[in-house]
Amino acid sequence: MIKFFRRLWNYITAGANSKFEEKADPKIQLEQAITEAQDQHRRLKEHAANVIAQQKQTELQLNRAMEHLEKLNANARQAVKMADAAAKSGDNAKAEEYTKAAETIATQLIATESQVEELKTMHYSATQAADQAKAAVAQNGQLLQKKLSERNQLLGRLEQAKMQEQMNKAMESLSETVGQEVPTFNEVRDKIETRYARAKGMGELADTSVESRMVEIEEAAANLEAQDRLSAIRAQLGIEDATAPAEPAAEPAVATEPATEPPQQQPSPGT
Repeated sequence: MIKFFRRLWNYITAGANSKFEEKADPKIQLEQAITEAQDQHRRLKEHAANVIAQQKQTELQLNRAMEHLEKLNANARQAVKMADAAAKSGDNAKAEEYTKAAETIATQLIATESQVEELKTMHYSATQAADQAKAAVAQNGQLLQKKLSERNQLLGRLEQAKMQEQMNKAMESLSETVGQEVPTFNEVRDKIETRYARAKGMGELADTSVESRMVEIEEAAANLEAQDRLSAIRAQLGIEDATAPAEPAAEPAVATEPATEPPQQQPSPGT
C-alpha cells in the first residue's frame, strides 16, 4: 500500500512539474538560473577565503614555532656552555643547575621540533587546499562570465522564438476554414493555380496550331493593305507619310569647269 501511494505521489509530482514547465516563462527561469550561479560563485569564494585564511594562520603558527625553536636552540647551547664553565671553575653546584636547565630546555626543544614538523605538514596541506580553492574560484568565475554573456544571446533567441511562434499562428490562421461555406486559403490558391495552368496550356496549344498561323497571315495582310490605303490618302492630300522610310540626303554637286560647246549655227531665214 505504501508503495502504491509513493508511485501515485511521484506521478502527481511529475505531472505538476510538466505543467509548470509548459507554463513557466523562460525569461524568468533564465534570470533564476543566473542568480543561482552568482550565489554559488559567492559561496565558493567565501569557502576559498576560509581555506586561504586557514593556510595563512598555519603559516603564522609555523613561523612562531620556528622562532621559538631557534630561541630554544640558542638557550640550550648557552646552558651547556655555562654548565661547562662552572664545572671547569670547580663550582659543581652551578654546573649541576645549568645542566638541569639545559636538560629542561632540551626537552622543550624536542617538543617544539615535533610541533614544527606537524605545523609544516599542516601548512603544506593548507597551501595545497588554498591553491585548489583559488583555481576553483577562477574556473567558476570564467563559467559565470560565460553564462552572463550567453544570457543576452538566449534572451535574443527567446524573442525571435516568440516572434516566429506568432508568425506561425498567423500563417496557420490563413489556412483554417472561416466558416462552413467559406473555402480555405489553400483551396482557393490551388483552384486559381489550376485554372491558370490550364489557360497557359491552352494558349501554348493555340500558338502552335496551323489555324493560329493562318490567322496571323490574314491579320498581317489586312494590316499591310490598310497601310497602303493610308499612304495613298496621305499622298492625295499632300501630307508627308511619317511611316515611309526617309530618303537619303543628296550628295553635294562637285564644281567642274564648264565644257566649251561648239557655236550653234544660226538658221537661215528661209528655213
